[in-house]
Amino acid sequence: MRHEFSQPERFVAGTVGEPGERAFYLQVRTNSRLFSVAVEKAQVQAMSSRLEVMISEIRKSNPLMIVEKLATDDAPLESPIDAEFQVGAMSLAWDEESKLLCLELFELEEDEEDSEGEVVIVNISIAMAAAFAVRSKAVVNAGRLPCPFCGIAIDPRGHLCPRANGYRR
Repeated sequence: MRHEFSQPERFVAGTVGEPGERAFYLQVRTNSRLFSVAVEKAQVQAMSSRLEVMISEIRKSNPLMIVEKLATDDAPLESPIDAEFQVGAMSLAWDEESKLLCLELFELEEDEEDSEGEVVIVNISIAMAAAFAVRSKAVVNAGRLPCPFCGIAIDPRGHLCPRANGYRR
């Protein structure tokens, strides 16, 4: 099953839950249609980093291209947040003809049989991709702070730091 969105009104990453127990989602909205998928934190990080690189490369190859700046979207995810599926593989591509970035999000397959999973295809402008990358970095960084000694995320109750010989920090 394919779900396609061309130049949606909103495409964002967001979370539900407390730091350390957050669930990550990607949400796309066009008119009255709202679609959410579950993702891993690392997938959001990878997607935002790769989008930043792609945007930089596109701007270098097309220096005369005008890219409008979108307002920062700090609004929470829209309700209901019901994930249609868990994302497994992702692909990003630039369509020179339409001047849109194409993101494909493939369903995580539980079994490797011949059944074909769902896929979401989202075509967004460079401006929306840049806004998505900025918001995604903020969402990822809004979690638990890393320990200044070992880099492991600190729980609200502290953690046993390996660099401090197991003393609680």
